[in-house]
Amino acid sequence: MKASLTRTLNSLGKKSKVIKDKDITLGGEHVREGLTCVVSVKVPNPEFEGQTKTRLGNPEVRKVVDQSVQEYLSEYLELHPDVLDSILSKAVNAFKAALAAKRARELVRQKSVLRSSSLPGKLADCSSTNPEECEIFIVEGDSAGGSAKQGRDRRFQAILPLRGKILNIERRDEAAMYKNEEIQNLILGLGLGVKGEDFKKEALRYHKIIILTDADVDGAHIRTLLLTFFFRYQRALFDEGCIYVGVPPLYKVTRGKQVHYCYDDADLKKLKRSFPPNASYNMQRFKGLGEMMPLQLWETTMDPERRLLKRLTVEDAAEANIVFSSLMGTRVDVRKELIRNSANTIDLDQLDI
Repeated sequence: MKASLTRTLNSLGKKSKVIKDKDITLGGEHVREGLTCVVSVKVPNPEFEGQTKTRLGNPEVRKVVDQSVQEYLSEYLELHPDVLDSILSKAVNAFKAALAAKRARELVRQKSVLRSSSLPGKLADCSSTNPEECEIFIVEGDSAGGSAKQGRDRRFQAILPLRGKILNIERRDEAAMYKNEEIQNLILGLGLGVKGEDFKKEALRYHKIIILTDADVDGAHIRTLLLTFFFRYQRALFDEGCIYVGVPPLYKVTRGKQVHYCYDDADLKKLKRSFPPNASYNMQRFKGLGEMMPLQLWETTMDPERRLLKRLTVEDAAEANIVFSSLMGTRVDVRKELIRNSANTIDLDQLDI
């Protein structure tokens, strides 16, 4: 948005008293937020910037479009003061939100300087200071956190329990995000830095960030909330291969002195088929990580020699962006459509109903 048009909007806003604070000066990014403009331009010999060809590079076209938009938009807003008031009100809210987010980021930056004293109280840190060999398990609740703390290898494994479900940052602004205690614990505990700044892997306290939640609906929701946070806050974590999901067993099957752990229903069926006909056995289904003894959790889920980890990567950032916006955003109709379109790919045997 051209500076002259922005100056015009600021002038009209103060004249109409929509902008009451004299210290508020709207920028183009505040006015554009939430607005969509469609401009149809036919160019005989188009030149595009970059390989993705998402931006037109013809300078003569840009000049004509800028002049036309400024002329007709200014005239339209003067003839439709109600539309002008709506745009200015939205822009003022965007300005205030950006200011609050800036202050919150500065607070996080100041806390980060404190180093050890800034670490969350619930974080059970590891003794190693080498991020390349350190890993952290993000678990749900104090119960799972207690078992994980007792079962871990304290030399290189850290545990961070979360209280309940973290904030869905897809629906909240940055100011609300930075004020949330659980989000602050994640940022400070992991050493993520401030959103928007260049990502520095060497600043991470752990190069393996492992999400470890219960194998139920709530656990899946918490995992999705965490992935939304990591994708929106520091997408480079996926590019650097730092994000993992721990896979705990669903079943413990005991037959005689032999103990087997099954990670899904298919694994359980395969094990049962290997037993002789009419064989007797005991089966336990784990409802949550808190039900597992520390030694069980270590042997099945935390021991690097025996555990099952899934590294998460982003193959198509644009597609991932659409999925997170659709699934975690405020539009219910879009979310329903995404679920409806994905229904055919769901394994009904895996549903927790």
